[in-house]
Amino acid sequence: MNPVHFNQASAAIFPEVPTVLSPVHAGFPSPAEDHADPPLSLTRRLVRHPAATFYVRAEGHSMAPMIESGDLLVVDRSRIASDHDVVIAIVDGDFTVKTLRRSADGRIMLVPVNPAFHPITIPAQGQLDIWGTVTAIVRELVKG
Repeated sequence: MNPVHFNQASAAIFPEVPTVLSPVHAGFPSPAEDHADPPLSLTRRLVRHPAATFYVRAEGHSMAPMIESGDLLVVDRSRIASDHDVVIAIVDGDFTVKTLRRSADGRIMLVPVNPAFHPITIPAQGQLDIWGTVTAIVRELVKG
């Protein structure tokens, strides 16, 4: 099994930061809008079940462009996965992130977003372990 590092959700990862909730215009700034709203905690915003939520870093390209390599995924283990949810699953002893799909005939598939990759079909007698449901994606535009 490939090593996967999960971090427990905590406010230390996403501390409260000053927030401006007014729309950001692409023209000239308005001096009247030069004020900050109450601080925003991304942990409070993105984590509904702290005891069951973990952060994991995505690696690979099967879910691009939705999920890019290096994105931070917020994974809630308390949610029951539904059709079309993005999930962290264990397949052949390895963790993978894919979209859960259930066909009309009862087949379960893990479907990548990137068309260069093939879906994983779970055999009727096969076992699929859903480790958690991805509830948010955090992407850094400027690294470092």
